[in-house]
Amino acid sequence: MQAMILAAGFGTRLRPYSMKRPKPLFPVLDQSLLLRVINQVRQSGAERILVNCHYLAGQMASALDDQDVEIQEESEILGTGGALRRALSFFKAEPILVVNADIYHTIDLAWVYRNHLSSGADATLVLHHYPRFNNVTLHSDGRITGIRDHLPEQPELAFTGIQVINPELLRRLPEGRYADIVEYYQGWLKEGADLRGLVSRGHFWSDLGTAQDYLALHERLLQVMCRNRKVSLFKGRDVILPSDVTVRDWAVVGTGVKIGEGVHLERVVVWDGAVVEKKSILKDDIIT
Repeated sequence: MQAMILAAGFGTRLRPYSMKRPKPLFPVLDQSLLLRVINQVRQSGAERILVNCHYLAGQMASALDDQDVEIQEESEILGTGGALRRALSFFKAEPILVVNADIYHTIDLAWVYRNHLSSGADATLVLHHYPRFNNVTLHSDGRITGIRDHLPEQPELAFTGIQVINPELLRRLPEGRYADIVEYYQGWLKEGADLRGLVSRGHFWSDLGTAQDYLALHERLLQVMCRNRKVSLFKGRDVILPSDVTVRDWAVVGTGVKIGEGVHLERVVVWDGAVVEKKSILKDDIIT
């Protein structure tokens, strides 16, 4: 299996936090989301892994230094389609598993890849019911009939950001310029391309689109980890909390964080290496 992880975006909706780190390197329970995604892809059976980057590319390259993956650094943003088109020279002539680097999920990627191989489709998009993003219509036989078209009287599902694409389809994309793969999917559907939807159920999925999404993800994860506890606290390595630090609801404190006396933490994520001054009162925030 071979895979590409899309990680070049600007993370505009996560500013000012994304001005310090690119979104794929945001820590989730003290581990960067990108490293988690790489582990998922590798455990699914991928032996060739390519990660593209553009924004704060130096940080991305440093984070990937010991990960045994190939890096595609893009001097200009190419979009999902443009990045995939450029990556074809790296990949073999077999289907490519493609995942977004800003999604936290528990979907079985090996199951996704197997289903694509057995379907004979040009591309397989993993879908689920997520009303906030529902915009893909699906025929009862699994064929995608519309994307972003809001066809009347047809139920809609959301694209999870996980897909498998045959290289032959990607060669239809323009070379060396920006392209949105979903926009091309819309055109290819009208030309008769076989695009399938694979519906996933019973999984955990979260998009890191906004600061609120990021905090909500941590709250959900801690609810699972710390069931029946009124207060949930996650600590990374080398963290010492003064005895008078108070925590309400939940908090995540990353590796090497230094916290002063009399600090109050309430629904807060503190990134690794941060310093929290004494008597600070932190609520519903990300501390970098």
